[in-house]
Amino acid sequence: MLISYNVSLKPYNTFGMAVNADKFIRISSTEQLLEVIDLGLEPLWILGGGSNVLLTGDLPGYILKNEIRGITIIHETDEELTVEAGAGEIWHEFVLWAISRGLGGIENLALIPGTVGAAPIQNIGAYGLEQESVFTCLKAINLKDGSEKIFSREECRFGYRNSVFKQECKGRYFITYVTYTLRKNGHTLNTSYGAIVEKLHEKGIQNPDIADVAEAVIDIRRSKLPDPAEIGNAGSFFKNPVIKEGHYLQLKKDYPEIPSYPADAGFVKIPAGWLIEKAGFKGIRRGDVGVHKNQALVLVNYGAGTGKEIVELAEDIRETILQKFKVSIEAEVNIWK
Repeated sequence: MLISYNVSLKPYNTFGMAVNADKFIRISSTEQLLEVIDLGLEPLWILGGGSNVLLTGDLPGYILKNEIRGITIIHETDEELTVEAGAGEIWHEFVLWAISRGLGGIENLALIPGTVGAAPIQNIGAYGLEQESVFTCLKAINLKDGSEKIFSREECRFGYRNSVFKQECKGRYFITYVTYTLRKNGHTLNTSYGAIVEKLHEKGIQNPDIADVAEAVIDIRRSKLPDPAEIGNAGSFFKNPVIKEGHYLQLKKDYPEIPSYPADAGFVKIPAGWLIEKAGFKGIRRGDVGVHKNQALVLVNYGAGTGKEIVELAEDIRETILQKFKVSIEAEVNIWK
């Protein structure tokens, strides 16, 4: 185990925030993690791909960079394949691995940044699919006593961009491996989102396969979301709010064009990006932070912005939308303070 000191985290967060870690440890195996726990090092911060985190200042203690890799087939039938992936694997690379083998189930989640270990924490989703639909279980190490626990789908308590790891288990476990069950045969493609249908039509594809859907999703994401390598961001900053149907119908009277998506009975999901744009924030810039000109759901760092400035902007957006629409929106990004 190698401990590095006073390490810049700018290369390790897609917002590109120039903050430092007091101590930095790369974890590439369960054994290394157990060594850290045995030494009683604390406080511990767990960092995956850094694509869904906002760093607001230098971090004391120990940053554990999850770099546990490997993809192993653990069970196979004529219809399905169950695979265990290291939590440090890059999620998009895992998706490409599945597509190259004709395995269906995660093609709609192509190009989502981050690691495999972060996928269940956030219950990542896009274009009508969430990772929980193919999730089997995960292995995690208790950071207090080093014991291993296997979390079933039920124990993860998945919700919309939510899980037990963002609630009472937050900061208590280090995810090491995640197991998914993917379809070899009889997979039903999910092309219900209009953008996918339009992209496939644009390409002249009438009978798409898994790779076609993934390519369409990749094209859509690249056209809508800024590349973190060019401008600092963490993708969608806010969750899409779910409101009561009565509230939605009232809003629709005032804003007939308001878009919506199905939710649980009696509720409607509306796009946070639409609310932000309607509130006048799309494309605004305050110093070196702002709201992206093409996608109002994305807050950006133009180079020298700080996490605290992003937080202030996000709070202004949240308060304005609450006053204007009586709708509360909450951050999807994890804010480290």
